[in-house]
Amino acid sequence: MSQARPPQLRIVDSITELSPCDGGCIAVSGSHGGVSSARYAAAVRPVLCVFNDAGVGKEQAGIAALQILQASDLAACTVGHDSACIGNAQSTLATGRISHVNACAATLGIHQGQSCRNAVMMASRTNSAEAQHHAPSDSP
Repeated sequence: MSQARPPQLRIVDSITELSPCDGGCIAVSGSHGGVSSARYAAAVRPVLCVFNDAGVGKEQAGIAALQILQASDLAACTVGHDSACIGNAQSTLATGRISHVNACAATLGIHQGQSCRNAVMMASRTNSAEAQHHAPSDSP
């Protein structure tokens, strides 16, 4: 049986930097988790999208992407605006703490309070194991 490769990690300050060839990646962004960010992410279909909650905001605008992506069966979460710099994906990965998750992200083991780095590792392991389980066998 061939060894499954983990999803590519894309660290982008803006979710708009993703392109169609990034489908299936893990996307760590500095973008807010609003409606416009969800549209970009949904078009690319990453395994996991990480956004900044931008303080959540009025009518939970800063985390609206989580529900939108959930409706497309895509995992998404946010880090707290007080744990990482908005617009800086390196900060998201290095110091971000998960503040909100959708149900798809929760099935990957991602939860509130977790470090972003740990959430990315969990998503990577889960998807590698899943790909391995569903990979066709090399034997007849």
